[in-house]
Amino acid sequence: MTPDQMRDSSLLELFSLEAEAQTQVLSAGLLALERNPTQADQLEACMRAAHSLKGAARIVGVDAGVSVAHVMEDCLVSAQEGRLYLQPEHIDALLQGTDLLMRIATPSANVGSLEIEAYVLQLQVLLDPSVAGARTAPPGVVEPEEPVFVPPAVAVDLETPSLDALPLEILPLEAPSAELTPPGRRVAEGGERVLRVTAERLNSLLDLSSKSLVETQRLKPYLATMQRLRRMQDKGLRALDQLNDQLKGTGLSLEAEEALADARRLLAESQRMLAAQTVELDEFGWHASQRAQVLYDTALACRMRPFADVLSGQVRMVRDLGRSLGKQVRLEIEGEKTQVDRDVLEKLEAPLTHLLRNAVDHGIESPELRVLAGKPAEGLIRLRASHQAGLLVLQLSDDGGGVDLERLRRSVVERQLAPADTAAQLSEEELLSFLFLPGFSLRDKVTEVSGRGVGLDAVQHMVRQLRGGVVLEQTTGQGSRFHLEVPLTLSVVRSLVVEVGGEAYAFPLAHIERMCDLAPEDIVQLEGRQHFWHEGRHVGLVAASQLLQRPPSEHQDGSLKVVVIREREAIYGVEVERFVGERTLVVLPLDPRLGKVQDISAGALLDDGSAVLIVDVEDMLRSVDKLLDSGRLERIDRRHRQASEAVRKRVLVVDDSLTVRELQRKLLVNRGYEVAVAVDGMDGWNALRGEDFDLLITDIDMPRMDGIELVTLLRKDARLQSLPVMVVSYKDREEDRRRGLDAGADYYLAKASFHDDALLDAVVELIGGAQG
Repeated sequence: MTPDQMRDSSLLELFSLEAEAQTQVLSAGLLALERNPTQADQLEACMRAAHSLKGAARIVGVDAGVSVAHVMEDCLVSAQEGRLYLQPEHIDALLQGTDLLMRIATPSANVGSLEIEAYVLQLQVLLDPSVAGARTAPPGVVEPEEPVFVPPAVAVDLETPSLDALPLEILPLEAPSAELTPPGRRVAEGGERVLRVTAERLNSLLDLSSKSLVETQRLKPYLATMQRLRRMQDKGLRALDQLNDQLKGTGLSLEAEEALADARRLLAESQRMLAAQTVELDEFGWHASQRAQVLYDTALACRMRPFADVLSGQVRMVRDLGRSLGKQVRLEIEGEKTQVDRDVLEKLEAPLTHLLRNAVDHGIESPELRVLAGKPAEGLIRLRASHQAGLLVLQLSDDGGGVDLERLRRSVVERQLAPADTAAQLSEEELLSFLFLPGFSLRDKVTEVSGRGVGLDAVQHMVRQLRGGVVLEQTTGQGSRFHLEVPLTLSVVRSLVVEVGGEAYAFPLAHIERMCDLAPEDIVQLEGRQHFWHEGRHVGLVAASQLLQRPPSEHQDGSLKVVVIREREAIYGVEVERFVGERTLVVLPLDPRLGKVQDISAGALLDDGSAVLIVDVEDMLRSVDKLLDSGRLERIDRRHRQASEAVRKRVLVVDDSLTVRELQRKLLVNRGYEVAVAVDGMDGWNALRGEDFDLLITDIDMPRMDGIELVTLLRKDARLQSLPVMVVSYKDREEDRRRGLDAGADYYLAKASFHDDALLDAVVELIGGAQG
């Protein structure tokens, strides 16, 4: 490629960048003018954008762009001077010209000369109907005195990797005029020129800066070692002084006194040198860590972009789609400057576009229906972006008709997703969840906008890929609201670091409900599985060691460290070995050759340079479900947690009465026994097969399996047949007592004569005291 060809290539690239920025100015300004055609500031902005594009097109030799921009500029100048009042047809034509300019600036687009001539004539006729039968000057003929476009000295951008191959040394260009228009968002706030860097280089920079930050932390142990050495030398010097004092009266030889003095002098000198070096190392470490932190923060900030970057064309899209459907719709946006990771922004564009189109098509009613309902003819869609607890929170609402719940209920039944009687009892929240099922649509006919079976399930899938969530709320007749939460960045994750089997793992805070310490007696048996009580419900308990294939955790203090994780409706408590603390971790992708690592999403480095694996919470919850379905979920053995104490004897209490069950549990726990509970005979049988107990206390009358059946099964089991059994029942007749004892019970206690000492005395009689 010749130098001239390289120069022409760079100019066309720059013209494309300029066109992208200026057409955004035009689109935003024209939509504002549609609501108020006489806004002077918007007229001025649009005129300047068209004027700049005309000059840019001329300098790169794109005659079609010159013609289109020129006629648009004429129209806007006429509006500025009061000779033309912008009507809807003028706005439509100017928006059409804006799209045409962007196509002209796109190398791959094919725009014919006839299309250009037709557009120029169309706009000229709108300006002056008298020219309808005459042709204006051929496209491309413009006044030679018009100012020309001068590209910025360095025009580089973080978002367009296609220009990475463009040699930066040829970007400074000369032009015959001084007009220079900032290329919109291609220039940073404050007017600074923007340097274009590939996403890969940014990721590499962030990775290196995070490692640099970690490396500076490694100075701390060296500094601590030097300070310990300094203290040891200080003690050695004092010991030498004491030795010198003790030897003064012993008549040491001159040589010995000189040797002792030399030792004291050398030790004192080395102590002074060590003290000086310690101070210098401390100061160096502090400055290094500060600079590394600034470097890391700056590298991270380079990845952040304003939320407005994902909104390019959305206001226009909502307006145009509404008009095509015969509706008047306006989009209001709040929080455009909210900073978000560029990768998150890229992945948000598709689901946001889908939700906006959904709001226009499904949510906003026709003007006639809105007026009949007492609403303005124009529908309103609001999109609000904000930061909240390390998340990007998006709220997209409309003032339309909401969701027809009865129609939705009928559709659920028609699609055989639920029986009619079940559907009739579904709550509003449960009904709305059907809208997120694959292929579900309330539209009977397929159109270009709706009814193709690609609906909210696609939105939910894309949001989940961002480790986020989406919720739909609605008020019939007043509108709907989508609530989305996604991480602000995929490069950094705020996490709780824990220890499992002697290794560090990180749970993203966005998926943590809470962390807690559980006492062994807080664990109950339900359906043969371990649970604990959390916020008014029983939550399943699983061991991280089994999920992550690590050695079982040890808790010498007797308590269980539990992380409560949640993903939508799924919630579990995950038992870990130790809480290390909250950390902000730079995400390091795993080597793609590893494929998908079960329950793990990525890696990171801790402050001391050690590696930590970041847990994929959604994947982990799926793993729990698989273990439950296969019956391979292991119970957490709580007895080894008292390793430094005598083993406490374990009692299983089986009773369908919560009051009785809890009373017996508390009595036994207060006496020092370890107690597990089950809600009926079947639950108790599952617990007996999965764990070891020293005593079974059971009721007789219970659902699913009564106490007699439970004791009968137990006595037939080779492992359990020698287990002591106490029956506690309301039935106090002799035949009832005989039935229990004949089934194999060792002790029968009537609840009618039940009191604390009677139960505890019977337990001691059967298995002795709590300590084994």
